[in-house]
Amino acid sequence: MALDIETREQLLETVRRFVTERLRPLEAKVSEDDEVPEDVVEEMKVLGMFGLSIPAEYGGLDLTMEEEVLVVMELGKTSPAFRSTFGTNVGIGSQGLVMYGTDEQKAKWLPGIASGEFITSFALTEPEAGSDSGSVQTTAKLDGNHYVLNGAKRFITNADKAHLFTVMARTNPEIKGGNGVSSFVVERDTPGLTVGKPEKKMGQQGAKICEVYFDNVRVPTFNRLGEEGEGFKVAMKILDRGRLHIGAMCVGVAERLIADSLAYATERKQFGQPIFNFQLIQGMLADMKTECLAARALVLESAKKRDAGENVSMEAAATKYFASEMVGRVADKAVQIFGGAGYVSDHGIERFYRDVRIFRIYEGTSQIQQVVIAREMQKRQG
Repeated sequence: MALDIETREQLLETVRRFVTERLRPLEAKVSEDDEVPEDVVEEMKVLGMFGLSIPAEYGGLDLTMEEEVLVVMELGKTSPAFRSTFGTNVGIGSQGLVMYGTDEQKAKWLPGIASGEFITSFALTEPEAGSDSGSVQTTAKLDGNHYVLNGAKRFITNADKAHLFTVMARTNPEIKGGNGVSSFVVERDTPGLTVGKPEKKMGQQGAKICEVYFDNVRVPTFNRLGEEGEGFKVAMKILDRGRLHIGAMCVGVAERLIADSLAYATERKQFGQPIFNFQLIQGMLADMKTECLAARALVLESAKKRDAGENVSMEAAATKYFASEMVGRVADKAVQIFGGAGYVSDHGIERFYRDVRIFRIYEGTSQIQQVVIAREMQKRQG
């Protein structure tokens, strides 16, 4: 159930203050240390950040999609690494359980996810299965009352800290594509599961990605989400929601970059006057603002449709596609407005420029979003 207006505004103001007073002063340190301080993580737990989307009966805030994207837009006004700390618990790491879990599964794991006691990861991508997510090669063979998992996953967010993995594995090797894939909750301490070293990345220092290996990992049948062969369906439903979440994040980052660019253009002087006075600078700022407003409207409209129970596969793809491309253009213009100061690390603009590049890749590349949009268009015609 949606929050009343006063409660919603109180929540957004709390997040706004947390971002401004606690997170923004730590941006450079997190980037340099490649780690979000543990005391900040604990504060996030107290604020309920790990349970934004978890039902109230399991200790979460149970936000609607519209409420969640509004919160994420505020969180976008600081380094994306902070949001990533709990992002998998809110989205791709928990929503399989929320949408497809049995009452027993939910009772076992969701309270710990909501409190931040359990960190979650979503293990779909493999060395040979990225954009072609239906070509999963990790296998899950039924052996009595267990499945035996073998294979490897790549670029798994929060794998270094995860207690629970939502894993997509092929239960029927005879069926090619997504229909042969099933979904499982795998606990980190299961024998045979190992996590590789964090990858060195272009941006988003403080948010880790790792490879995850499964060597005869025995997973109880209790841990399967949905029926056999429903794994790809589970993954796509999870990604629909996740794409709206990422779209909101892109809007928040763009709003931060626009505010910083406007302030710098007003203060920075060349030829005896603020550079804001030059129409070419004004043109860049106007383009940035216009695109950001359009993305914000698309995020909110799509979120409302999802809350109304509509199929938003096309809208979620369009939102993620437009918003992620938009924030890339905004970041590029921000560097241009800052000039040399945007290329060095003092103002953090170059860090954001690197950080936002991944938005066009994870949870479906821009090109995959185009494919999803076009196919949904064809389905809906007539």
